[in-house]
Amino acid sequence: MDKDHQTNIENEDTLTTRQGHPVTNNQSTRTVGNRGPATLENYDFIEKISHFDREKVPERIVHARGAGAHGYFETYGTVGDEPVSKYTRAKVFQQKGKKTPVFVRFSTVVHGLHSPETVRDPRGFAVKFYTEDGNWDLVGNNLKIFFIRDAMKFPDMIHAFRPDPVTNIQDSERFFDFCANSPETFHMVTFVYSPWGIPANYRLMQGSGVNTYKWVNQEGEAVLVKYHWEPKQGIKNLTVKEANDIQATNFNHATQDLYDAIERGEYPEWELFVQIMSDDDHPELDFDPLDDTKLWPKDQFPWLPVGKMVLNKNPEDYFSEVEQSAFGTGVLVDGLDFSDDKMLQGRTFSYSDTQRYRVGANYLQLPVNAAKKRVATNQEGGQMRYEAEHPPAKNPHVNYEPSILGGLKEAEQIGKEYTPHVEGKLVRQSIDRQSNTKQAGETYREFEEWEKDELISNLVGDLSQCDKRLQDKMIALAEEADEEYGRRLREGLANAVMNGSSKNPLGNKDSEKAPDQAIEKGHDADPY
Repeated sequence: MDKDHQTNIENEDTLTTRQGHPVTNNQSTRTVGNRGPATLENYDFIEKISHFDREKVPERIVHARGAGAHGYFETYGTVGDEPVSKYTRAKVFQQKGKKTPVFVRFSTVVHGLHSPETVRDPRGFAVKFYTEDGNWDLVGNNLKIFFIRDAMKFPDMIHAFRPDPVTNIQDSERFFDFCANSPETFHMVTFVYSPWGIPANYRLMQGSGVNTYKWVNQEGEAVLVKYHWEPKQGIKNLTVKEANDIQATNFNHATQDLYDAIERGEYPEWELFVQIMSDDDHPELDFDPLDDTKLWPKDQFPWLPVGKMVLNKNPEDYFSEVEQSAFGTGVLVDGLDFSDDKMLQGRTFSYSDTQRYRVGANYLQLPVNAAKKRVATNQEGGQMRYEAEHPPAKNPHVNYEPSILGGLKEAEQIGKEYTPHVEGKLVRQSIDRQSNTKQAGETYREFEEWEKDELISNLVGDLSQCDKRLQDKMIALAEEADEEYGRRLREGLANAVMNGSSKNPLGNKDSEKAPDQAIEKGHDADPY
């Protein structure tokens, strides 16, 4: 090109604006003289700073702190020793060796985007399967049960577990105030206050769908299922002291561990198991199979392997892939279905609703969320609309259905639809078989001695700073669960000294000393 007509030289690594203009000076705003003032027409600066002002989407209401990775799910084509088609027609599980791309996001639940990964908290375990029939999201936690069995209580539960709205400090008295008055929480409290409440990292923890789902076969017959991810790397948990030592040097340790392991080629793997139960209310059990505060006993409902998952690729951009990834328990494919699990029913609305609020109405057009197959809808508009979802052959004037003028048409259904019989009065009632403490006792008895010691120590440390009425309620639940559990908790609280504060991270009884320690250990400095 003639040098007199040459524009700015642009190469593959040249910085540009969002309009594609090459940036020749990214160090200084345009000003009147080198001391200013600045002019309003600083387009490069205004574009840069106005985008920066908006570069954070609202945090997730829960599960804000997360890490993620890409990989694949490989199906065995069987469930235990039987063909998987006997129970489900979902294509993702058919044909041994079939690989389906996945994206997985791990997370903590209660605290914010940059909270430590050593907190005492369940860990989210959400898997997005990009199947040939569209996306399937299996959204769960590392622990296999939950605190509550009815979604009506979820906002209250999270409010109680979060920092106090006045002090902005997590307060164990608020936690126990909710839990002591919601006895169905006791099994989960037993897990969370034990070392299982602090997994060593994301690779060394189990995963679970938590809720009860259904599988539907080609004949329209259904069974109840529970999903379990078992890490092939093994399982490791931390004590409070171990977690504090780690947090003192690195509060991103689990994110770093996952990223580094994949970069080294040590790809983490999980095997997927299901438990299967006939689709009825099972009166022979002392709990309701739809109650997500309960485990299904392995001896009665064995774990059956159905496939494995391998994570082998780190995100290229954290915000685009991890922060903007969006999951929903209602995202199922043909052959998978909902149960009447009350928490699942509530989550199915809440999860996708919060993504539309957080990321926008068109969040499913983002690459990490988009199905890896043809998408064709009559949906229109909305903030950040990226592209029309009408296929090229469609009449662009028809954005409704039904139509004979070239609009989209319904798919033909091949498998028989599952049509369960539902009958009863509309009521506001809890389930009949609550059995709030029995499984907590069984879990306690299965703990190793060091796990029991840590559980009692953590509970005593926090409860000793709480209202005596809460202590009595928690002791009563522990005694109902297991004689030793209750006795040790009662004796521990009787010998504990109530001279601290409940305002601390859960299970971290000495944290109230930190403000004074910062003053005592701080080094004097002169002003400058």
